[in-house]
Amino acid sequence: MKKLFVTLVVCLSSSLISGYAHAQQGQKLTTSEILGERREYYFDDNKVDELPVGFQSAFTGKGESERWIVKKIEHAPSADNVVVQTKLNDTDYRFPLLILDGVSYKDFMVFVKFRAVSGKTDQAGGLVFRYKDNNNYYVLRANALENNVRLYTVINGNRRQIAEKNTKVTSNEWHLLKVICKADKIQCFFNNTKVFEVSDDTFDSGSVGLWTKSDSYTFFDDMVMQEMK
Repeated sequence: MKKLFVTLVVCLSSSLISGYAHAQQGQKLTTSEILGERREYYFDDNKVDELPVGFQSAFTGKGESERWIVKKIEHAPSADNVVVQTKLNDTDYRFPLLILDGVSYKDFMVFVKFRAVSGKTDQAGGLVFRYKDNNNYYVLRANALENNVRLYTVINGNRRQIAEKNTKVTSNEWHLLKVICKADKIQCFFNNTKVFEVSDDTFDSGSVGLWTKSDSYTFFDDMVMQEMK
């Protein structure tokens, strides 16, 4: 987490200087106006077996529709609750989504922890960002059966791979996916190691959320989003 901390300190320090300059001119700014909005989701105050508060479910592709719930497990990263998509179907082009409702961000950092528990066709977990609708967004995903991390754009429901890194993705262990977006620059991290950085302007803003594929049974926890002014 040290790299994440350093990144945030640098971004927040420059924002504080800008905010101080405005304050010197007599303008009163809130913390969120200076630093940008921050949201943290640990799901521990949510009701078990229900959709987490503040999120909406969505779906891309074919096959059986999605069902996301809060589930209590042992050894979760924070307390006991995680989020999981429970309707499993081996249709290959099937992508259940869980999207943060009613928000849109342009420049931001977002990360989430995931654990790919099982799946015969896929064991994948992903981080959706700059989400416009269920057929238009970016997704950074890791797959434990393929041992790789990939970045895609989804345009009108069709995936296009932008970048890939072959790396060990262990099943049934907690991993971290992180994205930092600034204008058209997208930095992607796996377990706090940068795996690639790309320039792409397909989408310039949107919501964030979670992603799975096919019959993946994947736990998610500790989702944190920091807007950057």
